Amino acid sequence: MNEVIDELPEYDSRVGPLPEPMIQREGPAATLLIRGATLLDPASGVDGLHDLLVEDGTISRLGEPGSLEPGEGTEVIEAGGLHVFPAFFDPHVHFRTPGQEYKEDLETGTRSAAAGGYAGVLAMANTSPTVSTPEQIESLRDRASKVASVPVGFLATVTHGMKGEELTDMAELRQAGAVGFTDDGVPIESPRILRRALQYQRMVGGRIALHQEDVELSGAGVMHEGAVSAELGLRGVPSISESVMIARDAAIAGYEGGKIQIQHLSARESIQQIRLAKAEGIDITCEVSPHHLCLTDEAVRTLDASRYKMNPPLRTEADRQALIDALIDGTIDCIATDHAPHAVHEKEVPYEAANMGVTGLETAFSSIYTNLVLPGRIELDLLVEKLGCGGGPFGIEPFSLAEGSRANLCLVDLEAEWVVGEDGYESRSQNSWCAGESLRSRVMVTLADGQVAYRLRSFSLGVA
Repeated sequence: MNEVIDELPEYDSRVGPLPEPMIQREGPAATLLIRGATLLDPASGVDGLHDLLVEDGTISRLGEPGSLEPGEGTEVIEAGGLHVFPAFFDPHVHFRTPGQEYKEDLETGTRSAAAGGYAGVLAMANTSPTVSTPEQIESLRDRASKVASVPVGFLATVTHGMKGEELTDMAELRQAGAVGFTDDGVPIESPRILRRALQYQRMVGGRIALHQEDVELSGAGVMHEGAVSAELGLRGVPSISESVMIARDAAIAGYEGGKIQIQHLSARESIQQIRLAKAEGIDITCEVSPHHLCLTDEAVRTLDASRYKMNPPLRTEADRQALIDALIDGTIDCIATDHAPHAVHEKEVPYEAANMGVTGLETAFSSIYTNLVLPGRIELDLLVEKLGCGGGPFGIEPFSLAEGSRANLCLVDLEAEWVVGEDGYESRSQNSWCAGESLRSRVMVTLADGQVAYRLRSFSLGVA
């Protein structure tokens, strides 16, 4: 074990029992029959037309189409032409609780997740105040137990107030229920502090999720540094601002034997660093967001900050293609939305002054299906897999359609066409990066931990 360079808080490394990582409100367990849907579960190998019976919140039976009969009181969905997938899991959302509930809260955020087919999400800690104490974790979990439509887990900050100066008590935070740690929104600038954090993390478990940005290189940039920023006269953020931090932090994690998750990859140089780190056996995982898979900095020519201003920024077509290739070859572990709600008055201002971030939970599947699956760039099963495995880096197994599994699934109409925002949003905020776009495919029903968490308003169920 490497020498601890500064004294860590006293901690007995024999971690006791931890709370369940995910929590939601109690509700009636679902009993329903989905008839004649196409089931696709890459993990369990289920693929093809089936009936699927859920009893008391558990997938009790799969059968040939038309072979299963509902019991009395069973809700029935005639699902010919529809698809059932294991529900999705997002390891990176911002629900703005505590302190900025005018943008989003646990109730509206988890409703938004359910509408997108998610049955699990991890909430970031860069709230106001930041989530830096065990009492705050306990309070959030208590609130989630009353209002959350889908199971939600909480990350705590690595440093107090995300100031990068003093480590939080990671042991007590874990025992209070923190799934992992992050100062997302800002990088951990000090390599000494990160090293100490990884030493502590190695003892208490969890994983440290890192926002990768060299602030001196980023400066006051508001979009990607390149031809478009030069033409628009906007200050740019170079792609190496991200990749040099990944290289540094991967080296520290490898030296300390720590576990890190690289958040919202955006640049081809970053992919190169991830590949090198994985080849060296470093425990590094990473995520990519739908907007970085589907858009480039060309979109910023509209100066629509509500849709196209985010951090990291949209980059070039070469970067986008490199991200897609890395998703296909397995370098990128999962897709995460980085769902970042903002109020209208924070977005509908001059581009330079607008807040960074866009929402994405309600459109993640449909946007990637429309932009990448339908044109043949990626396969449907890859999309389902990468949307579903986001909990893996934090020790949470992907959901399954296998018999005996808890019902975490979404029913999707791949032929549906809809205009994003036309019928409003479940989210409290409207800064969707694909607002006004016409998309193919839509989530009709979501079951989360055995409960019906979402039904599209125009979609009804029958009762036997």
